Amino acid sequence: MRMITNEALLNLRRRYPAGTRVELLHMDDVQAPPVGTLGTVYGVDDTGSLMVNWDNGSGLNVIYGIDQVRKVADLD
Repeated sequence: MRMITNEALLNLRRRYPAGTRVELLHMDDVQAPPVGTLGTVYGVDDTGSLMVNWDNGSGLNVIYGIDQVRKVADLD
């Protein structure tokens, strides 16, 4: 796992506030939701992982430096 700097963590929290919609592009986990699954970010933890409620019911986090998502939209 890559370590995250304080500046990078702050930037992630600004870019992915709670309510941000994302699409999964890659997740290195055998239990990962399928690529293309949409979800809603509910936070960013201290390691830089995005905490996501996936639309298919999964709750796996997006691991900083390993997994990839694309920002789709923000909910107001």
